[in-house]
Amino acid sequence: MCATCGCSDGPGVRVIDPAVQHDHGGHLHGGHGHGHSHDHDTPAAGVTVALEIDILARNDDLAAVNRARLAELGVTALNLMSSPGAGKTTLLERTIRDVGAELPCTVLEGDQETLLDAERIRAAGARAVQINTGAGCHLDADMVAEGLRVLAPAPGSLLFVENVGNLVCPALFDLGESARVVIMSVTEGADKPLKYPHMFRTADLVLLTKVDLLPYVEFDVDAFVSGARRARPGVEVLEISATRGDGLAGWYRWLGAHPST
Repeated sequence: MCATCGCSDGPGVRVIDPAVQHDHGGHLHGGHGHGHSHDHDTPAAGVTVALEIDILARNDDLAAVNRARLAELGVTALNLMSSPGAGKTTLLERTIRDVGAELPCTVLEGDQETLLDAERIRAAGARAVQINTGAGCHLDADMVAEGLRVLAPAPGSLLFVENVGNLVCPALFDLGESARVVIMSVTEGADKPLKYPHMFRTADLVLLTKVDLLPYVEFDVDAFVSGARRARPGVEVLEISATRGDGLAGWYRWLGAHPST
């Protein structure tokens, strides 16, 4: 049991290359399962805090190893975080098709189950590895390290890590990324940066997606931008539509300006 958020991130985790594994009716066959186990008993409050500190410290150490490995390869790794349905996978499909020839891309897909998103990425033309977290609500540095071993991104490439859909726990875990991109759609409510400030506080870029739907939903763009910049002063906010193409030139410019660090 993960002490930071209460999720299980142990034996249920699988890292799967969809090129060699298959999803049969939602049941995955093959892949990698981590051997570590977790205590499912509820500890006392003081013990919980100590476990949280220990878990995050260990994660940070592993993230530093990932970051060094990626920097050595010259790979730019972007941690994409959002709630479910914000449009991360659709944006990646469009990005791969539009600029994949100039910016070679690979993807680590994080979901609790299925290979659906990884298959969509492969169909768009990029190499993808699926990380299924079971009951886990976020990726961590250990999962990403295993995913990198399987994916083997090419030197100088762009690596997208599509985190599990969740506006809380993913913000806590450094994966070794070069930058963090927080994605939110106009169908979710302009108050989300105020309700989930830690997620937006970690953002290097905020993408407001599905702006083609603005005529049909009640969404205050100015209030959203103000809330995002209240959490992260000065953060760049881009308004985009992956289906219609609005704002994508700015997104692609941002990608080209962010080499690995």
